[in-house]
Amino acid sequence: MNTYQFEYTDTFGGEANYAWVKRATIQARNDRAAIRAAKKWACLTGIRCGKSDYGLMIALRPVGISTVLFITQAG
Repeated sequence: MNTYQFEYTDTFGGEANYAWVKRATIQARNDRAAIRAAKKWACLTGIRCGKSDYGLMIALRPVGISTVLFITQAG
């Protein structure tokens, strides 16, 4: 099990804005399970998202919503 940190925030001009932010930490077996858990936590289940993988961090950008969900592997 790995520890993952979630950070869900608004965007402005396509960049994270942090006018508001929600944070959480969970345990998951792998990145795929962490993405599913993060989308459920952020109420994005069933919403198509663009995915950028930066190694230890994944950014999900929901289509048509000005937000970004960062998923970071903490250890």
